Amino acid sequence: MSALEPVGPGFRLADVDPDATPGIDRAHAERELTDSADELSDLQERLYADAKVGGTRSVLLVLQGIDTAGKGGIIRHVVGLVDPQGVRITAFKAPTPQERAHDFLWRIRRALPEPGLIGVFDRSHYEDVLIHRVRGLSPLEVVEQRYGIIRDFEAGLVAGGTLVRKVMLQISRDEQRKRLQDRLDRPDKHWKFNPGDIDERLLWDDYQAAYQIALERTSTPDAPWYVVPADAKWYARWAVHRILLDALREIDLQWPPADFDVEHEKARLAAS
Repeated sequence: MSALEPVGPGFRLADVDPDATPGIDRAHAERELTDSADELSDLQERLYADAKVGGTRSVLLVLQGIDTAGKGGIIRHVVGLVDPQGVRITAFKAPTPQERAHDFLWRIRRALPEPGLIGVFDRSHYEDVLIHRVRGLSPLEVVEQRYGIIRDFEAGLVAGGTLVRKVMLQISRDEQRKRLQDRLDRPDKHWKFNPGDIDERLLWDDYQAAYQIALERTSTPDAPWYVVPADAKWYARWAVHRILLDALREIDLQWPPADFDVEHEKARLAAS
């Protein structure tokens, strides 16, 4: 399966080679990323401008992946190509006591992008069916109910004008070891290391199984999942860039027309 094809019936996470770079080489990918940066920025500005005249469209990009999968790099190198005024980035950590006092989507709703914005979730509501399933933080019957709740929630977002794209960054166990080792070897990266990452690593197979269930149950035509091989950082960045660019192209917004007489204002300006 190509990284640019959504998860569909019969998908098996085990069939995805995390080290694959299907369809493109590094030089071409990096050139394409640079060459299409202006288009991405232009489409984002159209989205923002449309909201200023009453438009209701927005984009939500969900990034999921195990620790070290590269979510931060995607945000810097892909989302960073557009005007930061038009982006809302939310990194979801362990829920606070206030958040735990509400249903699991409460904090998600509060972070949704307003019209005109691209919202980016670094982790998301899917933590509540991933770690909760693996760690038993909620009863299994509660976790099972959440898949349907999530599908309905995302369908409501789409109906309200939000285009939803969900990306799982899939790295290999060996690549994660290398990236964790790098954080331990370099003093300038110690701040990024969390001893709990190794604890979670010991549950690798359980997380792969939990992702498989989440992907197959919540990838829909209107809110699809994409699984991106992420051992090669350059490839993951190119793939997510393409997914976001194609999403904005799909919305196909035009510049809002002027609500004033342009020629008259030109004449006034010239005479001023």
